[in-house]
Amino acid sequence: MDLNEKNKLSVVELENELRSILTFWADNTIDLSQGGFIGELDNKGNIHTEVEKGVVLNARLLWTFSAAYNFLKEPTYLTLADRAYSYLIDHFWDDANGGLFWSVSADSSANNTRKQAYAQGFGIYGFSEYYKASGEKESLDYAIKLFHLIEVNFKDNKYGGYIEALAEKWEPLDDMRLSEKDANEPKSMNTHLHIIEPYTNLYRVWPDIQLKASIHDLIEIFQDKIIDKETSHFNLFFDVDWTVKSEIVSYGHDIEGAWLLNEAAHFIHDKELMLQMKELSLKMVDATMLEGFDIDGSLFYELEKGYLDTDKHWWPQAEALIGLLDAYKNSSESKYLDAALKVWQFIKNHIKDEENGEWFWKVDQNGVPDLEQPKVGFWKCPYHNSRAMMEAITRLNAI
Repeated sequence: MDLNEKNKLSVVELENELRSILTFWADNTIDLSQGGFIGELDNKGNIHTEVEKGVVLNARLLWTFSAAYNFLKEPTYLTLADRAYSYLIDHFWDDANGGLFWSVSADSSANNTRKQAYAQGFGIYGFSEYYKASGEKESLDYAIKLFHLIEVNFKDNKYGGYIEALAEKWEPLDDMRLSEKDANEPKSMNTHLHIIEPYTNLYRVWPDIQLKASIHDLIEIFQDKIIDKETSHFNLFFDVDWTVKSEIVSYGHDIEGAWLLNEAAHFIHDKELMLQMKELSLKMVDATMLEGFDIDGSLFYELEKGYLDTDKHWWPQAEALIGLLDAYKNSSESKYLDAALKVWQFIKNHIKDEENGEWFWKVDQNGVPDLEQPKVGFWKCPYHNSRAMMEAITRLNAI
């Protein structure tokens, strides 16, 4: 089988998997009683009706169905995107102060009204993609509003970058953590990654000069502050002055960031940054391949103070697929394509739930799934895996 035949076979499989993921979410997650989409579904197919609904999941649903419509042009996905958009505006948008609440209760009433910069970013990601799908100018307006809110309220004009979180009326917070597992530090890699990601998507439909400058500044922050120059890994948490406050390596974020930074430089058409990001992203992928991949082609979760977490979570496998294919596209080195095909094989064999649909949250090093984690939840969404299918197909078709 030659290279072109392998690529053709992979594209067919990838598109089939994309449709399978979208079908699962279309068939199992619509909340017919409270509106929008359910908050949680376990691995047995039970809906947990009492669980709060998070803005991250709902913004990612808006992005997913909008992107699926843009990619496949099937009206069903636009209808689902319409539903996600209406719910996000009706229940998560703060009419009094602007911005998106962190969560609502199961009955759709306001619950946690904090303003996480990360969440505002995903709002931009969803609104800008929905504007591209629907042509709805109001959605673009919401995306632009969020951009300005981030720039005004979260931007650190002294040290650069963005702080993590603020209260409902944009007041300071003592606890700025994104989740319980995160360090309570004023700045993080994760928030910056998921600000440059939506800013890039917004720039594709709204090529604003200030937005371009912010993307350029973010790329330089990653180069100068976030990427460890010795290891080519991301540092994860920082004090306000960018003093590093963590010793964790997140392999999934490293390989996700590699292709997202490439994408950002490409879409703002900065030739110097494009060359720099091409070189830097390959270094990041190489470091991840050297240290983070198991012999079966799967990606370990993270390394902390010498301890390797050997679980294989769903989202790092998805991001590895894109990152490796992006590296192959940028280098033509077959090792990246070979590694991408191995991780895809692992996803099919171990991460994909053949019986009940969608992907398991994680499996252990022996491939045994953790059935205690939800199939749908506050953080379990179709954004990583559906995007991986679309991005992988795009790259394979370009080879």
